[in-house]
Amino acid sequence: MHTVKRAIIMAAGIGKRMQPVSLDTPKPLIKVNGKRMIDTVVDALHDNGIYEIYVVVGYLKEQFYEWVKGKIGISIIENPVYDQCNNISSLYAAREHLEDVIILDGDQIIYNSNILKPEFEKSGYNGIWTDGDTDEWLMTVENNRVISCSRTGGKRGWQLFSVSRWSKEDGKKLRQFLELEFEQNKNTQIYWDDVAMFCHFNDFNLGVIPMERKDIVEIDNFDELIELDKSYLNYRGV
Repeated sequence: MHTVKRAIIMAAGIGKRMQPVSLDTPKPLIKVNGKRMIDTVVDALHDNGIYEIYVVVGYLKEQFYEWVKGKIGISIIENPVYDQCNNISSLYAAREHLEDVIILDGDQIIYNSNILKPEFEKSGYNGIWTDGDTDEWLMTVENNRVISCSRTGGKRGWQLFSVSRWSKEDGKKLRQFLELEFEQNKNTQIYWDDVAMFCHFNDFNLGVIPMERKDIVEIDNFDELIELDKSYLNYRGV
């Protein structure tokens, strides 16, 4: 078994689909029913004894420096090219911390902290089994090994969520391939997940950590925010 020793929270994006709310607040710092999304992530990490936390910021970064005041164990890492590259640039900025790590997005709402348990058998992603159609990334798994992943979704598979764990050995490989793609191949417009799931898939032996749909929420756009928190109806027409 492996054990997570640190966490990287991706929080640099502009969050255009969350406008108008994200025009003056970075998406992870948006409150949903009174609590910032990123705070649900940090609290769940703390519940699992994970206190070494790195938050990668870019858009409206000064607000994160205010948010982090008084918080122990949280370090801010700046991504200077967040507005020119996809999120591969954010993990590249945090590449020194990829061993025994859990990587998450800061714009998720964690309802069940058990899904962030630090012990894991093999590197891989949290996933939710789905029988029906989805347009989210969908993994096909055999014998607890991811054998393929579809970017365009499908049905009867494991929907990939932005919660992943990487052992010391796999973290070293992830860093090596991250540097290869970002520095040499100039693959600056891909997701960082593409590095392991597509660009260098055969170099990893990834598994899935199951969870339930009620355990986590990823809010993709303004309409989904309103569904969870009606107070944002006031932003209509802004």
